[in-house]
Amino acid sequence: MRTGAGRWWRFRPAPATVLLVAVALGIVLTVDQRPRAGGDGRPAVAAPALAGTTLTGEPFDLAAVRGDVVLVNVFASWCGPCRDELPLLAEIARDWSPRGLRVVGLNLRDGPDAVRALLRETRADALTVLPDPDGVRAVEWGVRGVPETFLVDRAGRVVAHRNGLVTRQWLQVQVSPLLEPV
Repeated sequence: MRTGAGRWWRFRPAPATVLLVAVALGIVLTVDQRPRAGGDGRPAVAAPALAGTTLTGEPFDLAAVRGDVVLVNVFASWCGPCRDELPLLAEIARDWSPRGLRVVGLNLRDGPDAVRALLRETRADALTVLPDPDGVRAVEWGVRGVPETFLVDRAGRVVAHRNGLVTRQWLQVQVSPLLEPV
């Protein structure tokens, strides 16, 4: 009789265990790897270019507002959560603009009428909004879905990023410290 030697081959992991390990490994390897600073300690990176004509016909260039803190929110009229967060973003833009915050919306794959109607409905029509009808700008920013928000510091670096709805708490923790006097 064999003792110990050759026993290892008798161990056969159940298919469910192998599948679970493979899925867990896949999740670990595909977690968002974009650099950012803030709560996760990753370094800040230069913000991608963002320039064009706003929904109201005014020129906008992110490089021209360096020195301000900029919250870039990617949204769409067909996105329910986007509709929910726009009133908060409009409130924050109004209340924190004297402290150096600019909120810029990047509208993804909408027509101007749909965007204007959404902004009126959510009382966010004072926001600066850049149309992105074909999604090219969103791709340049690495957007994976809507809503998605990027926080750009006074030096023009993306220092925080949020997939999904922004909350008042997230804004308070991430944005407010950057608005302290320079």
